[in-house]
Amino acid sequence: MLFFYVIMKMVKSMEKEYKLTIKKLWGHFKVVNKHRWKVFCLCCKVGIPWQGIWHDWTKYLPVEFFETARYFDEGKYSPIRKCKEVTGYSIAWIHHKNHNKHHYEYWHDYNAPTPAPMMPFKYFLELICDSYAAGMTYQGKNWTKEYQLSYWNRVKDKGVIHPKTKALIERVHTEVAKDGINKVLKRKHLKELYDEYTKE
Repeated sequence: MLFFYVIMKMVKSMEKEYKLTIKKLWGHFKVVNKHRWKVFCLCCKVGIPWQGIWHDWTKYLPVEFFETARYFDEGKYSPIRKCKEVTGYSIAWIHHKNHNKHHYEYWHDYNAPTPAPMMPFKYFLELICDSYAAGMTYQGKNWTKEYQLSYWNRVKDKGVIHPKTKALIERVHTEVAKDGINKVLKRKHLKELYDEYTKE
């Protein structure tokens, strides 16, 4: 009996901690906009401004927005990651990755001849811009040019991704860690790298 009492107390505490509030809704809305602005600026830099404008538009849909706002933590931590830690899954993430081609998870089809094909160039560019914008948004003043490579090394083996896409992402992060964003994130340079990694 005591066991069930403790479990119920924990559940009620969790419900209170992750309750949806106006403060969380507004805070999350501001962080999404901040992230999208950074993505747009980087997308302009690599020659895909239209993708930058439409980037992550699904984050405003109720299926994504309300869940992520519920797990919002002052913009210092991914609400999707927090949701997965608490519940074991995220409906917002499932919807997001299935509707946004700049996520390599979008391209995974276990029943296809190539379960994880190489991402098309324009979505690879958006993925790179998204990655750096997310790092800058969540890390704020603590972000450094080495951060994305460090983060990538922690997560790169957790998903199903084409080996060449994986190697290419790592190459870009390694170059940025060494030379900085302004030197590396140029459309011509990224296209040269992409062609190098996709040639047969």
